[in-house]
Formats: sequence, structure tokens, C-alpha cells
Amino acid sequence: MTPELTFPFDVAAIDTGSNAIRFLAARFTAPGRWTELESQRVPVRLGHQVFLRGRMAPEAMDAAVRAFVQFRERIDALGIEHVRAVATSAVREARNGTLLTERIAREADIRLEIITGTEEARLVHAAVSWKIDLSGGQWILVDLGGGSVEVSLVDDAGMLWSESHTMGSVRLLEEVTEATHDPGRLRILLEEYVSVLRIPDPAQYWKPNGIIATGGNIEALARLASAPADDAGVAALPMEDLESLIQLLTRLSYRERMDRLGLREDRADVILPAALVYQRVARVAGADRILVPGVGVKEGVVLDMAEHLAAPDSAEARGASQMVQAATMLGRRFMFDEAHAVQVARLSLLLFDRLEKLHGLGVRDRLILHAAALLHDIGNFVSVKKHHKHSLYLISRSELPGLTSAENLLVANVARYHRKSHPQLHHDDYMQLPPADRVRVDQLASLLRLADALDRQHLQRVHDVEVTVRGLKLLLSIAGEGDLLLERWAVGQKKGLFEDTYGLTVEVAPAEVG
Repeated sequence: MTPELTFPFDVAAIDTGSNAIRFLAARFTAPGRWTELESQRVPVRLGHQVFLRGRMAPEAMDAAVRAFVQFRERIDALGIEHVRAVATSAVREARNGTLLTERIAREADIRLEIITGTEEARLVHAAVSWKIDLSGGQWILVDLGGGSVEVSLVDDAGMLWSESHTMGSVRLLEEVTEATHDPGRLRILLEEYVSVLRIPDPAQYWKPNGIIATGGNIEALARLASAPADDAGVAALPMEDLESLIQLLTRLSYRERMDRLGLREDRADVILPAALVYQRVARVAGADRILVPGVGVKEGVVLDMAEHLAAPDSAEARGASQMVQAATMLGRRFMFDEAHAVQVARLSLLLFDRLEKLHGLGVRDRLILHAAALLHDIGNFVSVKKHHKHSLYLISRSELPGLTSAENLLVANVARYHRKSHPQLHHDDYMQLPPADRVRVDQLASLLRLADALDRQHLQRVHDVEVTVRGLKLLLSIAGEGDLLLERWAVGQKKGLFEDTYGLTVEVAPAEVG
């Protein structure tokens, strides 16, 4: 169990974006209560060249390293021990991203963590929910950076779904500006580009309460429109004002935007692409205004860090709950058999917990098994034939909040092996995993197979399973409705991976008579 840290304590966050690097040091005096110790924004455009050529420019990398060295000096001067630095789409997509993280670790002694778009959205949700009361409904949350836009459906508990689109402000500028230098023509090209952005709208969702947007560009647009703010500092930008600003920005040149509107150099060029993305999302969602809370990734990082430091167990539990909720919503998008998925997940976790001494796996492995069990059959959406392989594909190309990219691949592989052949040397997705992770897949998938067998008819007839290890034998005692003959037979058909992995023979106890 991770020891709790008592208040007050200090933390520092670094958000390495595509258009700038942001530093925030904060002192927490109570849960959710903090004061800013220091804040910096360094205009390093790491996204320049990445979205066209796939690599960060050497001069941009040098500037980023210098910024991190300065941050390290401030962190040491402030005496801060708890630091988290994250990087988003530019570093995530750059072929030389690892080189940058290695240089920063060596020269600044800071670990730069490359996060997924969904993790980015989760951190933004943490910041937004601290600033805005999200209870009583669902909201569309839009976080626009330089390289991507994360669009999520959220409520006060967490994210219901999230999608990351490669449609950031710097990316749009880099890809479209080469085609024309005429502001009017540029707007037409940008509008055509962003018109492909869609928001999933499954039938079970109610109409969202509204749109909440984060990022430096929407904050600048709200200021230009003199959008009114409430007591918490949350501005409300009407759509008609945003559209008027788009018309104005279209008429003004880059230099005029700086001279007449007072925009910074690294804001004046990207603000029009950003405005068009926000306009597009609002139109698709049918919103008449956009709420601007003035927070982003860095605030989400410090809040997330503080929660894990002050109450690690509750933070872990909340993160797991959000992941399960998101996995369930992902399953619904692919029209899965939810009752079967929930039953298999329940039985998988039951086996995991009761065989803890046998497998020796931890909390994160349990979370991976939970996600894989919920999603193991989503490949049926593509085709029943080889649906386990389709499940692998769909999960590996989705993102679940709270899981790293490596853990997401583990979920996909565990789900893939819920049926048919055991892992083989010619299975590329399996063999690309590190050896230790391949062992974890074997261990977890063998539990998932047994749980899936125990709901062979998709009727949720099994209520409980007792497990007993006797020498080299695992005895399963099944309790439920009826004689459970088909479930018993299915265990016999699917026990092979467990027996090969754990070296135990699996037997099912005879049904009780009477």
C-alpha cells in the first residue's frame, strides 16, 4: 500500500505540447485546494515539421531541452520532490521522440512521459471538473492542442468515451498553409479539412448539456470576444461571437492579428484553424455557446498528482472505475452483449482474486483482465468468424483512460486469446510484446478462457465458483442455476491454456445431487 502524504505539499507539472511547453508549480493545502507557486510558458513549437516530415526539428529539440534545464533549476530552488512531465501529439508522433526524452532525462534529470490522447483527455477532465460542476448531465469536452483535438463525452464521474483526432491547430496550419497564402482561400481549405470531424452519437446518450473547451486558443478567442465570466472565472462564448471572430480573423493578415488584436506571434497564425475546429464541434453538437474554464493539461496533472499522493488507494479505485465505465461505453459502441461481458468480467476477477497466491499478479494486471473480459467479444461487430482477432484489432486501436499504451496492447492480446489457438511464435501482435508481458498475457488469458466457458450459453447461470488447489490439480466447484452441464463441458474444452501456463490439471467438481 502506498503511504499517504499529509498536507501541505508541493508538486510541479510540465505540459510539453506541440506549440508551447508549460510549467506549473503548486502548493496543496487540502484536497482540491492549491495555490500557484510559479507558472511559465515557453514558446517552443515542437510540432513544426513533425506533422509534415515526421521528425522534430533539431533547433526545436534544443530549445525544449534548454527549457527543461530551466524548469529543473526552478524545481530545485522551490524544493519540490514530486514532478510529472507529459508530452502530447508532437513528441508522440515524432520518429525522434525517444531521442528528446533521453536528452531531457540526461541533461535535466526529468522523466518526460509520452501520453496517449485519451490520457490527455482524462487529465483535462480532472482540471475541468475541479472548475465546473459537471453533475446532473453529460458534457462534450473539447481539448485542442497544436497536434490533435481530444473530443470526449464526460460527466462528474469521468469520461464515457473519448476520441483523439489528428486535427490540431499547428498541424492544420502546417498542412494547409503550403497550399495558399490568401486568408480567404485559407479559410475555405480549413473548413473543408475540419468538415470530416464527427462526434459519435449512440442512441443511449442523452443530448449533452453543452460544450466545454480548453486550450490557449479558445481562451484567446474568449478574451477577444469579451465573453462574460462567472464567479469561478468560467467564460461563456456565444456561437455568434465566435463566428464574427472567424470572419474578422479571415480578413486580417498574420501581422495585422498581432498589431490590431495584440496576439503573440505563436498565437496569431494558429488561432484561425483553432477557431474553425471549435466552430465545427459546436455545430455538430448543436451548441449555442462554449464554456471556457481556463484550465488545461498542466492543472489536470497537478490535481491528479495531489490525489494520488494524498489518497493513493481512492485515486486508484476512481481511476479503475473510470476505465471500466469507458470500456463499457466502448463495448456499447460495438453493440456487444453487455450482460455476457459483465458476467465474464465478474467471473474472471473472482478467479483472479481466489488464485492470487498461484499467479502472484498485481492490481494493474487485475485492471487489464477486467478490461479484456468486458471487451473480449466486441469483434463480433465486424464478423462472428474470427471475432477474437477482430477484438484484438479494435481494442489495440482504441484507448482506455487510465491505461498506458503498453497496457492497452496487453488488454487487446488477452482478449484475443479468449478462444481458439494458444499464443504462437507466428502471432506478430503477441511476439512484439516484451517476454515478461507475454507471460502476463498467458496468465490472464487462461483465466479469461475459464470465465468465458462458465457463461457458455450467455445466460449468466453461474453464481459462484470455488477454487481448490490440491497438489498439481485445480478443482473448480460451480454453483448456479440448473445442472450447468454445458458450462462444465465448456471448461473442459477451454482449460488447455490454463493447464499449460500454470502446470495444473483442471477438474470440475461433480454437480451436487438433491
